[in-house]
Amino acid sequence: MKKYVIHGGRPLYGRIEISGAKNAAVAIIPAALMVDGVCRIENIPQISDVDLILNMLQSLGANIRTFNRTTMDVDCTHIVNRQIPYEDGRKIRASYYLIGALLGRYGWAEVPLPGGCDLGGRPIDLHIKGLTALGAEVDTRNGYVYAKVPDGGRLRGAQIYLDIASVGATINIMLAATLAEGLTVIENAAKEPHIVDVANFLNSMGADIAGAGTDVIKIRGVEKLRGGEYSIIPDQIEAGTYMAAVAAAGGEVRVCGIIPKHMECITAKLMEMGVEVEEEGDSLIVRRSGSLQRTNVKTMPYPGFPTDMQPQIAAVLSIAQGTSVLTEGVWGNRYRYVEEFRRLGAKIQVEGKIAVIEGVDHLTGAPMEACDLRAGAAMVIAGLAARGTSEVTNISHIERGYEDLIGKLSGVGADIRVVEVPDPERAAATA
Repeated sequence: MKKYVIHGGRPLYGRIEISGAKNAAVAIIPAALMVDGVCRIENIPQISDVDLILNMLQSLGANIRTFNRTTMDVDCTHIVNRQIPYEDGRKIRASYYLIGALLGRYGWAEVPLPGGCDLGGRPIDLHIKGLTALGAEVDTRNGYVYAKVPDGGRLRGAQIYLDIASVGATINIMLAATLAEGLTVIENAAKEPHIVDVANFLNSMGADIAGAGTDVIKIRGVEKLRGGEYSIIPDQIEAGTYMAAVAAAGGEVRVCGIIPKHMECITAKLMEMGVEVEEEGDSLIVRRSGSLQRTNVKTMPYPGFPTDMQPQIAAVLSIAQGTSVLTEGVWGNRYRYVEEFRRLGAKIQVEGKIAVIEGVDHLTGAPMEACDLRAGAAMVIAGLAARGTSEVTNISHIERGYEDLIGKLSGVGADIRVVEVPDPERAAATA
């Protein structure tokens, strides 16, 4: 077991390089199952969620060859197994992308019901609705999703309307439809950057997908996909997290290797709060020296403010002058971190999906326990801004989505380190 120990109150100065997008990588790697040949995928982030996805592909018989820290070849030509191991699949939300990919390529899928962060009700009914419309028979039992195409044929194109602009359902249907017969139209599709990235990956391998990034996506099924090379986009949420860290702790940091257009929804809110953000090529220079000002934030599907940045912006609002209102417009259970923030002296009241945050003069270091990926990152931000020493435990949540968090923050002057935590059971056994 490990924890982060943070000595806060130090402004941040320097530059941070952003890794490949977690949410794109965990969809693009399963999409390699659909390719007849070798995919070379570049800019892969080194995070535990990617490790889990790779393990699941290897359990099916995929051949994965690593070239360097961020590049690997994935060859799914000789798949030999049918079922994803239960313990791997249940640890990660993105395991559901294997359903669409396996159905599209092989006409079957046996995948554990997904896990991941507890953010309230996160059913996969829209995924099942879309796959059924394409002609699949889908059943859930014994903790698994079993899906197949009747009579061993191909899926068939269909007109599909999503009741909610679901990112996961949009990608899963797009995967399955890529090798289906005929035209599939997804209406009310989600528009997030990683959806566009998955579509671009598939198109680079021979797919025919148009409209990704809009609310109507059209997929004309092709006979097969061929191998090729593709580089994953930079991580919008990782970049936003470091921007929020500078806003909370103060200083000046160049956030490098990003797509500034993807950051506009985050940049706008930070600038409202008095943070200076300057665009320079594929970098944003973020600086904060004065006081932070209150603002209101509502999370929405892209291009709105992302739900995955909600806890991080709450950390910044906790030390802004005045009272801010934070409204969660996507998930129903994203405020579990509030009790941990209160340990540092934050004044936050939650009613349903609304949090009222009264900014305080300063936070004071205290122990915290990460309850999910983004909440854990927000606790690190709060610790960087706080006076004194903070500790964050249960950091496996954070390692799911942030590559080398300690190295990147230490590189800009943060006093943060990883400390081993003794296992109480092991200590008792050796006593």
